[in-house]
Amino acid sequence: MPDDGSVTHRVVFTPSGRTGSVADGTPVLVAARQLGVDLSSLCGGGGVCGRCAVQPQFGRFSKWSVVSEASHLSPPGPKEDTYRSWRTLPDDQRLGCAARVQGDVVIDVPPSSQIHRQVIRKDVDLGDLVVDPLIELRWLELEPVAADDGTPAARRITAELARSWGLADTVLDPALLGKVHAAVSDAGPSGGRVSVALRGNRIVGLWPGQVDRVAGIAVDLGSTTVAGHLCDLSTGEILATAGRMNPQIRFGEDLMSRVSYAMLNDGGAAQLTAAAREAVAGLVDELVGAVGGLDRSQVLELVVVGNPVMHHLLLGIDPTPLGQAPFIPATADPVEGDPAGLISLTDLPGARLWVGPLIAGHVGADTAAAILAEGPHRGDGIMLLVDVGTNAEIVLGNRDRLYAASSPTGPAFEGAQLTAGQRATAGAVERVRISPDTLEPRFRVIGVEPWSDEPGFDAAAAGTGITGICGSGIIEVLAELHMAGVIDHDGVLGPVAGVDSPRIVADGRTWTYVLADGVAVTQNDVRAVQLAKAALRAGTELLLEKAGLTSADVSEVRLAGAFGAHISAEHAIALGLIPPVPAERVRSVGNAAGAGALRALLSASQRAEMTAVVAGVERVETATEARFQEHFVAALAIPHSSTAPVRARRRAERASRASRVEQRG
Repeated sequence: MPDDGSVTHRVVFTPSGRTGSVADGTPVLVAARQLGVDLSSLCGGGGVCGRCAVQPQFGRFSKWSVVSEASHLSPPGPKEDTYRSWRTLPDDQRLGCAARVQGDVVIDVPPSSQIHRQVIRKDVDLGDLVVDPLIELRWLELEPVAADDGTPAARRITAELARSWGLADTVLDPALLGKVHAAVSDAGPSGGRVSVALRGNRIVGLWPGQVDRVAGIAVDLGSTTVAGHLCDLSTGEILATAGRMNPQIRFGEDLMSRVSYAMLNDGGAAQLTAAAREAVAGLVDELVGAVGGLDRSQVLELVVVGNPVMHHLLLGIDPTPLGQAPFIPATADPVEGDPAGLISLTDLPGARLWVGPLIAGHVGADTAAAILAEGPHRGDGIMLLVDVGTNAEIVLGNRDRLYAASSPTGPAFEGAQLTAGQRATAGAVERVRISPDTLEPRFRVIGVEPWSDEPGFDAAAAGTGITGICGSGIIEVLAELHMAGVIDHDGVLGPVAGVDSPRIVADGRTWTYVLADGVAVTQNDVRAVQLAKAALRAGTELLLEKAGLTSADVSEVRLAGAFGAHISAEHAIALGLIPPVPAERVRSVGNAAGAGALRALLSASQRAEMTAVVAGVERVETATEARFQEHFVAALAIPHSSTAPVRARRRAERASRASRVEQRG
């Protein structure tokens, strides 16, 4: 509480995680502005535009030590009543300009209310995939029914399939019995034509008339983002793509914090499950709505891949065994069935859900899908495949052997817990170059074409601002600072002898590098990234050791994931994020998990291949491997402390650092 004795309450905004105290009675919109939260408003709080709609979250949130209750917001009043009388506002949402804070509260800002919406970078490349459909579409011409013909409608369809297509022993899915009469009715507009979809010998789709397309959806259920693609199952054409933030972020940014939430809160697992299913259902709605003329009954396949925690939560399985050794999943096999029964998704009446197989308790179906897409098991050269995210999944090997592990990198690579860190939204710095002579930077911002030192930058950036640094920008700025001598081998940030730069500012007992107005890199930021990159590199070194290999044996490195897709190879090597291989051997491959999920959606043989390759992967559990800690300590150094020349340079840098401290006085 402030000294004047006024009452204050704690407000937490998700997904940004920004939190602070505001005076009793403060409108949520004003609180958002005070705390620097990205909440839109076009009418200035007049209750007219509806852009400031928010979704209060109620319950006990251990992460922030907050108990959020409905009574902690003022009840709806005339402003919201008037708005609801002429515009739609979901029952669980409030207008930020009308709702006032009168207790500790957690407020979720939905994507539609964010000024700078998340850039979901989930591109996908299917390469030379040959479509091997699990669903076949057939048209039938049925003869008119004779007056004395009592043949059941379903039997007429199966008989015609046998006569016209040579498909004997087909059976009708009981769920379609209610559609049979409409489909075969001579009085209907179909003129006797019926469209039939078959999964094997089972009829899973039935429509009067001529339907020329059946579709499927592949979903990559990530811990931070959820991405999906809707495809024509016959041609493989991607008809729509969509992505959104995973709403589970409000329960914790990393997987283990969500497992802890499930363990410590009654009904916590059910809340997380509901959020995961909400994300998938919302994505399905968006994808189907984006394709004109597509009926939901034509969506017949739904493939989902994700890490083990997402997998368990989506299926309603208790994830807490995944949070403690020996990290045993409930099942590692593919899960297949009716989406209504398995994940409560009821509005895809003819669809079949297939959830990909897990590799281990910390290595999931998303990694299995990435393996399928990138194919280390199909080649002779040693491939290192890394999917960089809140958890880093690492795969090493070739057609003879494959090793896989997961390392807990945490959210630093995605901008969380850093002074100016943010997700990849418009206004975030994503590329950085720093002059070693002057320490002056030039950078590029998401949504702005010119670099900061090029003509037109100021005008172009006026619309977005320079709001922070996203993951790829963090990697580049730290690597550039290291190469310029501002960050030494131990990760200590400080002045460079002989270079007088206003960019390096004393910050108590440490130093800060100012990249732009309001955007800086602190010593704590360096430490957070050091810990994240050390976890990733330690996992890689552990797999190399298990395989009896060194980095010299690696033929190629592939960086996957939304973050990995935008990492500069040179900067990743300079920082020690990946082993010191030639930069030309490193390439970004985008959303490999999403590509693998699409392959499993469009090809029965690819789906079988994913299941088979997973069975042959050797799992390495970093949490229980004694050598992991040794590798982790070595990887804390920048880029690494594994060679004698590096150790010699380290001693020299310590001497230089001591000299700088003396100069500082």
